[in-house]
Amino acid sequence: MKHIVVISGKGGTGKTTITASFCALAEKPVIVDCDVDAADMHLLLHPQIQESNYFSGGKYAVIDQSKCIACGKCREVCRFDAISEDFKSDIFSCEGCELCWRVCPVKAIEMRERISGRWFVSSTKYGPIVHAELGIGEENSGKLVSKIKQMAVDIASKTKANLIIADGPPGTGCPLMASLSGANLAVIVTEPTLSAMHDMKRVAEVASQFNIPSAVIINKWDLNEVNTLEIERLCGELKIAILGRISFNQDASRAVTEGIPLVEYNNDQMKKEICSIWEKTLKFI
Repeated sequence: MKHIVVISGKGGTGKTTITASFCALAEKPVIVDCDVDAADMHLLLHPQIQESNYFSGGKYAVIDQSKCIACGKCREVCRFDAISEDFKSDIFSCEGCELCWRVCPVKAIEMRERISGRWFVSSTKYGPIVHAELGIGEENSGKLVSKIKQMAVDIASKTKANLIIADGPPGTGCPLMASLSGANLAVIVTEPTLSAMHDMKRVAEVASQFNIPSAVIINKWDLNEVNTLEIERLCGELKIAILGRISFNQDASRAVTEGIPLVEYNNDQMKKEICSIWEKTLKFI
């Protein structure tokens, strides 16, 4: 079983659209959308939900007013000001540290599971997909990514699939690290801008710390040929392979609007470029 994670240092580089095309070109892969904070793979792959589960990202305190003796010990130890003067807990301020629960002399505080989002197992015409949605303002997205990644591995083992394709989150935080876990290759999608070049280097360093090889795709390369050459020079210095370039094309936005992977849209040049990159990716792993 091989495991490819498509990542980018910043949003808007075309990471998800390229991942969706990879899924369309692969032979029945298991797909994972690890961008749980802003999941959008479903817009292109149109999954049919088969299984839905709630995700608990932590706990929050609830005070039983019938037991509370208003001793004030919970307010004294709470560093997040989550307990009011009339001894009611604010679930939005509570961080679930359980210290109030530990110091309460009459056991009037109960720690309850915080439902932070949902995760799904769905079917698409390209293969099964595991995806999720985190609630507004909720945290622990790294924990949720780890959950759906493990579910994808379990599905791949049961179905004897030989490939997992994951759409990783932007940035370099905990969700990215959870996405990279167990990967054979990190495909970095970048664009010829200074910010994308900077963030490409950062995510490559994160992948390197996990001993995961990286390879770069330069999307919309013809918007700035000078920066494209600089990206290729930087990749040479960092000893990162370049899988190829993808030209800027107005049909890409039209395909996304219509909810179609780029390789299935009626544009031969766009399809040829992505297919060539996919073939190099398979050879790489």
